[in-house]
Amino acid sequence: MAETVEDIMVELAGLEDPRIRAVNERHGDEHGVNLTKLRAVAKRLKTQQDLARELWATGDTTARLLSLLICRPKAFARDELDAMLRDARTPKVHDWLVAYVVAKSPHAEELRVSWLDDRDPVVASAGWALTSTRVVKKPEGLDLPGLLDTIEAEMRDASERLQWAMNTCLGNIGIEHPEHRERVLTIGERLGVLKDYPTPPNCTSPYVPIWVNEIVRRRSEA
Repeated sequence: MAETVEDIMVELAGLEDPRIRAVNERHGDEHGVNLTKLRAVAKRLKTQQDLARELWATGDTTARLLSLLICRPKAFARDELDAMLRDARTPKVHDWLVAYVVAKSPHAEELRVSWLDDRDPVVASAGWALTSTRVVKKPEGLDLPGLLDTIEAEMRDASERLQWAMNTCLGNIGIEHPEHRERVLTIGERLGVLKDYPTPPNCTSPYVPIWVNEIVRRRSEA
């Protein structure tokens, strides 16, 4: 017998942990379910596109995360994905939607281009996240100097999520494309974005000059 949305919502409520919710809410995420346990639920349900759409429609953050794990990325229309992104209110839902669904969609490149210059900085951050993926995996056809021009002009004054996405793109250009590394490091040093970001021990700072040089060093020693 197929499980209903109501059944699943009851199950998700039973997995709720107030301590996890408290930590997540400090980062803007409205859920309190251990993600390993959530993935176990998704593994049991397997791919179910209709159920995924129903879970998304609830608007509940945990249900939406589960939806993204059991959906079929290529089944979404371009406008559907655009609407979903604009309705993805929390950071985790936004990130999973971009990484797990949009990136695997045949509409990924069209959406990347349209989102990159969107007036909504959260939507624009999705465009930059997809651009970072292309910088690493499929840079052919990208105007890397043009991207660096935009980052140099706009990153320092960008909102937090957009700034983070642009900074990630800047770092990936420096790591993956040695011919642009000197300029990347110069931009990073001049703008100073995330220079004072609190970084735990044994983790690499997201400040681009430190991050790029550290990854390049590790690769050279590998």
